Amino acid sequence: MEIYYMYTKTGKEFGRHASFDDQPTEVVTDIRPEPDLRDGYIERNPVVTNVQVAPDMSEHEANTQQVHFENRGFAHTEGGWPKEVDPTEIEHVMRYRKKVEKDEEYIKSIAGMIGEVEELVKQNNAVDIYEEYFAGSVADHSTEQPYAKTLTVFRDPSPIKRAASYISWSPDSSAAKCAIAYSILGFQEQPEGMSKRSYIWDVNAPNKPDFYMRSPSQLCCVNYNPKDPHILSGGLYNGQVAYYDTRKGHNPVDLSPIEKSHRDPCYDMDWLQSKTGTECFSVSTDGYVYWWDIRRLGEPVEELLLKERGGDTVLGAVSVEYESIAGPTKFMIGTEQGTVLMCNSKAKTPADRVGASFHGHHGPVYSLERNPWFPKYFMSVGDWTARVWMEDIKTPIMTTRYHGTYLTGGTWSPTRPGVFFTIKMDGEMDVWDYYYKQSDPTLSVKVTDKPLTAFNIQGEGATSDPAAGRLVTVGAADGSATLMELCDGLAVMQPNEKPTINQMFERETRREKNLEARQKELRNEAKRAAARAQQDDDGKAAATTSNGAVMEAEKEFLAATGSRTHESGAGVFEDISPLEVPLRDE
Repeated sequence: MEIYYMYTKTGKEFGRHASFDDQPTEVVTDIRPEPDLRDGYIERNPVVTNVQVAPDMSEHEANTQQVHFENRGFAHTEGGWPKEVDPTEIEHVMRYRKKVEKDEEYIKSIAGMIGEVEELVKQNNAVDIYEEYFAGSVADHSTEQPYAKTLTVFRDPSPIKRAASYISWSPDSSAAKCAIAYSILGFQEQPEGMSKRSYIWDVNAPNKPDFYMRSPSQLCCVNYNPKDPHILSGGLYNGQVAYYDTRKGHNPVDLSPIEKSHRDPCYDMDWLQSKTGTECFSVSTDGYVYWWDIRRLGEPVEELLLKERGGDTVLGAVSVEYESIAGPTKFMIGTEQGTVLMCNSKAKTPADRVGASFHGHHGPVYSLERNPWFPKYFMSVGDWTARVWMEDIKTPIMTTRYHGTYLTGGTWSPTRPGVFFTIKMDGEMDVWDYYYKQSDPTLSVKVTDKPLTAFNIQGEGATSDPAAGRLVTVGAADGSATLMELCDGLAVMQPNEKPTINQMFERETRREKNLEARQKELRNEAKRAAARAQQDDDGKAAATTSNGAVMEAEKEFLAATGSRTHESGAGVFEDISPLEVPLRDE
């Protein structure tokens, strides 16, 4: 057996220790310069050397490639059944389940998994630290300064920017999506190569459109189906009507033939209340209202020519309002002449389908909407004002002050009865809160420097939706659509607000009725005074005519009898001598 031993020493124990002593200078080597080697070098001048105590560091930048996310889905079908079991047959499935449930191995496996699942449930049974403990209480926001916070901006991805002409929010509040129609509505202002796509945006992913809609012409308006969030209707610049299904691709599922469509751009349309949820109607400046069924867009189901009752002038429509709570057959039309028409699609006679007319605007009525809490009151936006009307009175009961620029749209708040919004050509959005102030807007927000062209609020028409009334989208002429979030003071109903606003509307209605009755009384008095004056003039003329006839008859009589007469200002008098008076026979 080999035996060995390893010796270990530190490095300082190896070799001789160095000893240093003071010694005189000694030349070890003397190397003389060689002129031949100098010719191969160039002297560097100046010679600068920097010495740092800290080590030199270099800075570098690296940009990672941007990642684009896309939402994709897949269809899942039920599987895993034995070959002899048909999953589409309920009897086969029930028979197989009963058979499996009686198996002992199945019972043991279920009993073993119960413990694991129970432990996982207990682990996830956590306390929500953000829980709202006072959700049912009413908060007072009267002292809160109103504000609107900008969340994001949806921009038209096309190289040629178009105006956001129409905005529609999805009826599914959990999806938080809005459809925006982009178009250039100016006559002969569409440049070559302009995109004809409109887009659906997702609030949670605002950097890229969630879906695009392709059309043969520009989309002037787009509206979500209130019963199905996958179906949208659209009105085109060439007058056609289309409907889209996001599950069936980007092209229209069906399109109305151009010879059966509007002759002018289809500026607005809305869905009707029906059992099938497939009926809608559209309006245009050609003066026609067409009713459609998206299952058969070959021709309109019905049509209506817009004329005032008793008039012959055809009125062009630019906006429409329909709310089933006001009546399933009632709707209102805002015209480009500034008139609001109250219509009924199921009137007894065609002449009665266009009912009352409301005159008050000096230009097109760009927006028209009923109050979601009090349907008999509605708001119209046009020229320089927004006006609140009551459908039984021909004059507005409330009017905003005249602005220095045109108003281009507006809508009521779905959560507060006394709040409505207006947008203007100077890029400002005004929020009016009649519960606190009627003379001026409560909040004015400068959204952009470009004219504002479209506006809509999430949850329109859904007053019971807790998420409604907070998110608003404002479209501009440069293709941008600004998403804003309103504060609680503008979105949450205040204590006693509904009865207060109702009393305000009723008070203004009574005042307007009194003024209308007084004006009617004054007109009647003026008519009666004119009738009396005419009667007096006719009486004087008749009296003058009869006096002249009497005088002529007297002249003829006196001339026939040979009597002398003279005229005076008072009439004709006869001079008879007493001697000429014939005596009566005794």
